[in-house]
Amino acid sequence: MIARIRSGWRDSLALLFALGDRRTPAGAKLMAALAVAYALLPLDLLPDLTPVLGLADDVLIVPTLLALAARTLPEPVLTQARGRSLRVQRRLPWLIPTGIAALLLLMALGGWLLWRAVSG
Repeated sequence: MIARIRSGWRDSLALLFALGDRRTPAGAKLMAALAVAYALLPLDLLPDLTPVLGLADDVLIVPTLLALAARTLPEPVLTQARGRSLRVQRRLPWLIPTGIAALLLLMALGGWLLWRAVSG
């Protein structure tokens, strides 16, 4: 199960890198954009408030669109994008704590500025 999640993460990240490549076909870019839009927009085939089925369409449609987009990529683009994805994943253990620390620092700074503004 973990290996499947890792490969899905690797391929999703690789697709993200491949979308920035000028050799990527317009059809792949369009399918990836549709997948992101479907995941983020509040319009769904089945409303998210519907128990189980509301999330099931997201779980099925978004990965399917991403997989179709990845299949239309030229092999050199996909290989290069997967290499970049693997390099990022090797640095990921350092990126997550750094990102959390930066977020906490920004929240503390925001709280301090708000306190200063309120206290006069």
